[in-house]
Amino acid sequence: MDYFNAPGRNHLFVPGPVNIPEQVLRAMNRNNEDYRSPAIPAMTKTLLEDVKQIFKTTSGTPFLFPTTGTGAWESALTNTLSPGDRTVSFLIGQFSLLWIDQQKRLNFNVDVVESDWGQGANLEVLASKLAEDTAHTIKAICIVHNETATGVTNNLATVRKILDHYQHPALFLVDGVSSICALDFRMDEWGVDVALTGSQKALSLPTGLGIVCASPKALEATKTAKSVRVFFDWNDYLKFYKIGTYWPYTPSIQLLYGLRAALDLIFEEGLDNVIARHTRLAKATRLAVEAWGLKNCTQKEEWFSDTVTAVVVPPYIDSSEIVRRGWKRYNLSLGLGLNKVAGKVFRIGHLGNLNELQLLGCLAGVEMILKDVGYSVQLGSGVAAASAYLQNSMPMIPSRI
Repeated sequence: MDYFNAPGRNHLFVPGPVNIPEQVLRAMNRNNEDYRSPAIPAMTKTLLEDVKQIFKTTSGTPFLFPTTGTGAWESALTNTLSPGDRTVSFLIGQFSLLWIDQQKRLNFNVDVVESDWGQGANLEVLASKLAEDTAHTIKAICIVHNETATGVTNNLATVRKILDHYQHPALFLVDGVSSICALDFRMDEWGVDVALTGSQKALSLPTGLGIVCASPKALEATKTAKSVRVFFDWNDYLKFYKIGTYWPYTPSIQLLYGLRAALDLIFEEGLDNVIARHTRLAKATRLAVEAWGLKNCTQKEEWFSDTVTAVVVPPYIDSSEIVRRGWKRYNLSLGLGLNKVAGKVFRIGHLGNLNELQLLGCLAGVEMILKDVGYSVQLGSGVAAASAYLQNSMPMIPSRI
C-alpha cells in the first residue's frame, strides 16, 4: 500500500535511485528459484561476461555482490590493501567524504587531498605527492569519478597519465557509482585497477547489487592484502567461478534477472548512444539553469557532470524547501543539498532510463517551485531553452526509423 498516494506517477529526479524500466520490473516479477540449479549458473556466466562491457574491459574480472555501493567500496579496499597502507584520496563532496571515512575506519593511512565543494580533484597535488614518493609508500589512489553531491566529474585519464609519468605502481581505485553506464568510462584504456558501481544508478535497477571489476594487477594484490574480509572476499567468488557454480552464498535471483534485462536494454540502445543521451540531457538541464538566472555548483565547465546538476539558490532561499515543495505539491522528487551545501543547492538527477520529455516535465516543475518559494523566474524560460536545444540535437529513435 502507498501511504503517500498522489495522482499520476512520481517524477523521480534524484541522482539515484532512478526510474526502473517496465521491462526490468517485469523481468524481476518472478518467484524464487534454486540457485544451484543449472539455470542460475548459466545466466550468471553470461552476466559476468556482459557486465565487462559497461566497464569497457576485456581483462577485468567482475564480481556481483548483494550490497550497495558502500559495500562495493569496502570490497575494493579490503581485497587489495593491508591495514596501515597509505592511500591518497580526494575530498570534493559528501560521497568522497564517506569513502575517506570508510578508509580511515578500515585502518588505512589516508592522505586526504581536499578541494572546495564544487571543484574537482586537485591533480597537481597528486602529481607532487607521487613525485616525492620515491619509496612508493603510496599503495592506492582512491577517487570518486562523479561526485553526486556537487555535480563534479573528475578526469580519470589524467590521473592515469600522472601515475605513468612518475612510473608509480600505486593501485588506481575508482568509485564509478554514478558514472558507469552514463559517462565515458574506459577501465582498460585508463589503467583502472578496481572500478565499482551500484545497481540503482545508471543501470536503472533497484538498490542491492554492488558491481566490482578488478584488473589482473588488483587480483595479484589480493595475495598480499592482509585486511580482514569475509562477505566481500574475492577469493571465495573465484573459487566458485572455477567450479562453475559462481555463488559462495545465496544471490538475489530477482536482481539477476533484472540485471539481465537492464543490460539487454543498454546494449539494444548501444552504450555509446546511452552516454550521448546523458550528455544531451545534462546540457539541456544546464541551459535551463542558466535561463533561470541561477548558477551551477560546479565551478568549471571541465568538471560538469552529465548525470546530476547541483543548482545554487540565492541566500534568501532554503534549497530544502524547494525539495519539500516539489514532493508535497508537484509529486516531483529532487535531490537535497548535503553536508556543506545543505540548504544552498538542490540537485536535478538526469541519469538512467530517462528521456527528453521526462526531463522537460521536471524542468517545468522546478520553475513552478521556484515561483512558489519566492524566486523571480519567468515561467517557461528554462523549458524553452532546454526544448530549443533538444529539438535540434535529439536523434530519431533507432528502433522506430
